[in-house]
Amino acid sequence: MQHAGTTRRLWLACALAGSLMGAGTLAAAESPTDPMARRMQACTPCHGQEGRATAEGYFPRIAGKPAGYLYAQLVHFRDGRRSNASMNGLVQHLSDDYLREIAGWFSRQDLPYPPPAAARASAAQLARGERLVREGDPARRLPACAACHGAALTGVQPAMPGLLGLPRDYIAAQIGAWKSRQRRAAAPDCMAEIAGRMNSDDIAAASAWLSTQPVPAGGRPSESPLPSMPLKCGSVP
Repeated sequence: MQHAGTTRRLWLACALAGSLMGAGTLAAAESPTDPMARRMQACTPCHGQEGRATAEGYFPRIAGKPAGYLYAQLVHFRDGRRSNASMNGLVQHLSDDYLREIAGWFSRQDLPYPPPAAARASAAQLARGERLVREGDPARRLPACAACHGAALTGVQPAMPGLLGLPRDYIAAQIGAWKSRQRRAAAPDCMAEIAGRMNSDDIAAASAWLSTQPVPAGGRPSESPLPSMPLKCGSVP
């Protein structure tokens, strides 16, 4: 017998999927200048209004993320490389073209970020987290987060997401999912390789520090390409 929470998530995914796929006619009639706006209301129970993220402390903000990154994640959910009952059910029948349309719409949303969360970590743990994020750990071949996600940590176009403005629990859970290979990306899967080199203290420190950092004004992904990346990443064109 399924757990009640799982059953509820599956039911919600089915209901939202119907809204996502079937609201086009009504949306076009009510909002002819932006027919996607009403359709994307199906995403708000988890991700908040216009992808801003809710106060639940786990769901990520998707507004303003690079369209290439958002599209890749939608494909991963649809094709089973990422596992979440609601998301898998929501996108399982959607085409590549529609997933690109969804990704593009959310990437264009420009909304203010809330203040960062209060620190729930010691000064030593936060200092360790900052070192890992900014410098990495060369002795363990652990690259800095900033080497791929940009010096400002707000992401890089077209496919590298920002790391700021995300809940601590979400960041830690995603690194853990890559480490355990529950989350996968296109090969070569650079994040799985990096997460595999991190221990639990690394994950706790990095997620604690990132979650307490304010987002720079605008918080938009950088348009300037990275000079190089420490590892080959299949998800980055």
